[in-house]
Amino acid sequence: MEQIKDNYNGALQKPLGSGFTALSTTTDVIKDINLTGKTAIVTGGYAGIGLETVKTLILAGAKVIVPARDINKAATNLTGVPNVMIKAMDLMDPASIDTFAVDFLKTAEPLHILINNAGIMWVPLQRDVRGHESQLATNHLGHFQLTALLWPALKKAYGARVINVSSYGHQIAPFNFDDPNFLHRHYETLSAYGQSKTANNLFTVELDHRGKDFGVRSYSLHPGSVNGTDLGRAASVELFQQMGMFDADGNIFPEVAARLKTVEQGAATSAWCATSPQLDHIGGVYCENADVADLDFGDIEHKYDDPLTLRGVKPYAVDEGNAKKLWALSEEMTGVKFAAN
Repeated sequence: MEQIKDNYNGALQKPLGSGFTALSTTTDVIKDINLTGKTAIVTGGYAGIGLETVKTLILAGAKVIVPARDINKAATNLTGVPNVMIKAMDLMDPASIDTFAVDFLKTAEPLHILINNAGIMWVPLQRDVRGHESQLATNHLGHFQLTALLWPALKKAYGARVINVSSYGHQIAPFNFDDPNFLHRHYETLSAYGQSKTANNLFTVELDHRGKDFGVRSYSLHPGSVNGTDLGRAASVELFQQMGMFDADGNIFPEVAARLKTVEQGAATSAWCATSPQLDHIGGVYCENADVADLDFGDIEHKYDDPLTLRGVKPYAVDEGNAKKLWALSEEMTGVKFAAN
């Protein structure tokens, strides 16, 4: 029987039985992992699960570079963390992505792990300097550009991994190829977020297809609903109430809060995807709770007041045609030709 090589159409979307659960932490998944001599880049690695991911990789022996839009905040939050270097970069500013990537390539170092972790969520309508909607620009297009520019260093690692931090939020909306920038339709922040996370998954599928012959594998993931991050800082109270997470007074329901992951649990899947030998021969998959997720054909019951039920990946987010179409559109929107060869 021929071995399935790609996750096109979710062909590989089956839990591995990794031994980990929603309660597993970064300490659990990094046990016995040695990253001595390895270099990692973690975008947004100075807050929330990104910061925890950086600390975890360093604990395992890696050297980590953190591109930061807010240098002062990064310096403060990373105070006392060894083997970390902060460099300026803003995912909404293509020129800064170019500068960051060129500076890294000048070192001639291989890049073993790239974790595209930074993201924004549920923000009002904003656009980057190219006119692209901000959630799509930050969560996908900026990372597409960064990954494309760092491609020579990823190939040089002979076993690199690219991790795209997605979300269950991809289930809110498929990618709208007709109007990704909300130029001809009413702006709805949840839909914009959803399509940006769908884009993370589709990018992962196609990147793994193109990269695996060069030893570059790619994974996307849902970290879970995590307490102690500032990701939803721009969202209105009404939005959380609409989703059944907040009460009439704008406070999170205690039973919901009790089911949220800690930051250490939320970062566990990022660390697992970046390092686990269980993934040595599989790529392009969407993961959750430190394992490969199930395909969701509409047969999984989801309750926003019970975050652990928010799981599974939609078929449209791992669809082969959508993945190829998004790749071409991303090259067009960023102006970056990503020839994975």
